[in-house]
Amino acid sequence: MTPHDTADDSTEPTPDRAERDAFFPSPYSLGQYVPPRTDFTGVDQPDGYTGGRWKVLVIGVDERYLPMQNGRLFSTGNHPVETLLPMMHLHRTGFGIDVATVSGNPVKFEHWAMPADDDAVHKAYDTFAPRFRDPLKLADVVEQGLGPDSDYLAVFIPGGHGAMVGLAESDDVRAVLDRALALDRFVITLCHGPAALVAAGRHRDRSPFEGYRMCVFPDALDTGANLDIGYIPGPMPWLAAARLREEGVVVTNEDMAGHVLRDRRLLTGDSPLAANELGRLAASALLEDVRERDR
Repeated sequence: MTPHDTADDSTEPTPDRAERDAFFPSPYSLGQYVPPRTDFTGVDQPDGYTGGRWKVLVIGVDERYLPMQNGRLFSTGNHPVETLLPMMHLHRTGFGIDVATVSGNPVKFEHWAMPADDDAVHKAYDTFAPRFRDPLKLADVVEQGLGPDSDYLAVFIPGGHGAMVGLAESDDVRAVLDRALALDRFVITLCHGPAALVAAGRHRDRSPFEGYRMCVFPDALDTGANLDIGYIPGPMPWLAAARLREEGVVVTNEDMAGHVLRDRRLLTGDSPLAANELGRLAASALLEDVRERDR
């Protein structure tokens, strides 16, 4: 992301009038982190998959407010670029898309992070908006759609600080991850989305992701710059990379530079900067996999 000249903008988080003690990122931080356009220029193999069976399960967040250590609430959700760019690559390559949340309530978005001049991203949001507004309930997916013959080739957990709310404590998220690993399916996630992988270790001595290498949003930004410039309204309740390391995960990045990584069938990226490349990586990996399955 290219910083904009916002030297005169405030670094004070902006109050969210819908909730007491809730805040959006400061004007200055949005100038630093939200460019008007993404680096999306199209997909590599449009309609590369035409089989009609395989699809991707997107697990969105259904809670807007992340309680910070100082009692303030961060008004967050899923980051639109981190959500939509990978979905665009997967969908345009030919894979179906289902959207679910833990509660079945609508997906919450950080609309303040929507790139203002990126028509492709806006059109993608409009395309998927009905699914974001009326998602599946994850427990129903677990009960009805995750058997040995499941049509889900991958689960995608988008980023945004909202992924820190509830997903890591969800038994349904754990069940989805368990089935993905057991059935040799893909898990795709980026930025703060990998925080959801903590759920895989719930009620267990060891996480099934122990030893996996992955990219995650750097804790150093959430304990440093994001506080300093008012992107978040207080200290984080917990830190994604630190918690994953406690689970035995190997976090490979220390900065936010668009890193992506594949380890077995786990595909990860570090931030919005990685969203386009992660989408390309995921579409290519899934397409290669279905071609192998069809042989």
